[in-house]
Amino acid sequence: MDGIRETFAGMPWWVKWVAVPLLVVFVFGGVITSILGALIGFVFKLLLFVALVGALVFLVKKFAGSSGSSTKSSYDKW
Repeated sequence: MDGIRETFAGMPWWVKWVAVPLLVVFVFGGVITSILGALIGFVFKLLLFVALVGALVFLVKKFAGSSGSSTKSSYDKW
């Protein structure tokens, strides 16, 4: 690890902060893109799942609540 630090210590600033990151993006760009794409796809599917479950709960409560109130009142008569 000291060899790498010594090598980079003698380099100009633009090599450390411009050239090396550009090389990393060039070499590993496909991997970075696929990881980000998978992460964004997972978050989208998770949000879609949450929205669908929320809509299902809302619909069940809405329709069960309207029919449940009439059955409760008929049971209250007994």
